[in-house]
Amino acid sequence: MRITPAQQIARDTLWAKFGIEFQESLLDLSTSFAKARPVVMEIGYGMGEATWQIAKANPDVNYLGVEVHMPGVGKLMAKLNEYELTNVKLIERDVFEVFHFMISDGALDGVHLYFPDPWPKKRHFKRRIVNHRFISEVAQKLKPGGYLHIATDWVPYAEWITEQFNESTLFTGGVIDRPESRPLTRFEGQGLTKDHRVTDFLFRT
Repeated sequence: MRITPAQQIARDTLWAKFGIEFQESLLDLSTSFAKARPVVMEIGYGMGEATWQIAKANPDVNYLGVEVHMPGVGKLMAKLNEYELTNVKLIERDVFEVFHFMISDGALDGVHLYFPDPWPKKRHFKRRIVNHRFISEVAQKLKPGGYLHIATDWVPYAEWITEQFNESTLFTGGVIDRPESRPLTRFEGQGLTKDHRVTDFLFRT
């Protein structure tokens, strides 16, 4: 998907307000936001529809969005600006690089991973983000008792996620009912009209 002129303008004009440049040094999350609050990372926020709604509903939590999808960055920034939200910052980079260089161990209170690409073909399974490396790195960056919330609308991927976590001792938890705190986005609504079954997982360190 190409970035539209409006999304590019939003990204260019609002980056200084909402963006954090990638750096090969640890980020001080206590000074990265307007106020020091618990920090939740959202990985792959897409067009940001859930992100701004969650941030708006939870002003006492800071949200760090990590995404490589350019159109989503501009669109989300426009929404953040519209609602004058000060508890969201965005990084454009692969999350594994962000983990490695920028996030201290035990720095995050939570991680959201909503509707990651399921890579349904077997030859592409290695591209799925949920794997042993991901589980290990998320556990390392979460505080003790921190949480990881995953949602997927692809049943075989839900089964894959269950298998990956069953093979790990780093988290406890599993399938939960969809929490009211996770907004129903247009993307999810479209899937539900096609009889996609959404599975939510909640894991804790």
